[in-house]
Amino acid sequence: MIKNIQEATEFLRKRGFENPEIGIILGTGLGQLIDTVEILNEVSYNHIPNFPTATVEFHKGKLIYGILEGKKVVVMQGRFHLYEGYTPQDVTFPVRVMHQLGIQKLLVSNAAGAINLNFKKGEIMLIDDHINLQGTSPLAFLGVEHLGERFVDLSAPYDSEMNKMLEEIAVEKDIQLHKGIYTSVLGPQLETRAEYRYLKFIGTDAVGMSTIPEVIVANHLKLPVAAISVLTDECDPDNLHPVNISDILSQAAKAEPNMIALFAGLIAKL
Repeated sequence: MIKNIQEATEFLRKRGFENPEIGIILGTGLGQLIDTVEILNEVSYNHIPNFPTATVEFHKGKLIYGILEGKKVVVMQGRFHLYEGYTPQDVTFPVRVMHQLGIQKLLVSNAAGAINLNFKKGEIMLIDDHINLQGTSPLAFLGVEHLGERFVDLSAPYDSEMNKMLEEIAVEKDIQLHKGIYTSVLGPQLETRAEYRYLKFIGTDAVGMSTIPEVIVANHLKLPVAAISVLTDECDPDNLHPVNISDILSQAAKAEPNMIALFAGLIAKL
């Protein structure tokens, strides 16, 4: 893996990806942030050595390098999921490459379902903690100790300083920002009524199919990370309707400007 990381990093450096300060991962339906970036270079995933290729139709599959709020950023426009058939190491490979390029902070977004029924679709949630129900870990492989400590502490997986700043920015900009626990499941199927009840019982506020592998690896690399969920549906087991992907995407688009404002505000202050 070290060799693969080095190959991908060198490829990107030769294409102008020089000393980015902040990495950003954009989730399902959350690509508008790119419009706020002064793009200097971009590369399709399938051109980067050893990179996976995004297979979900609403994930673009590009790595963007540019300037946002005066900072050099590298942005994943489209991410990878275990449900696409990738390994946890595949899913988190870009995080290791961005770290090797030089990022000092990682910002992550995702689309999620609201288990906490006090939260409504079209709103956003700052992730304060998480529950991993994907049944695997991106650190469970032979040789992981060559990339960092095997037994990574996750008592505080999300950076408290960045989270505090995001909450302050939300107040300044009059943005409603919930805070809660994100649970990641394998997918790609949506949950049953019984599964939604179980998720609520164990303390979940929002559920999705991503983010946690990247956060685990960020902690493995001692890379401060903050994450925001855009709430695209309400998971009420007593009033459950068939999933509507077009509605999920429209809700993501509705909430995305607030997520962008928070990320841009945070980047300006870092």
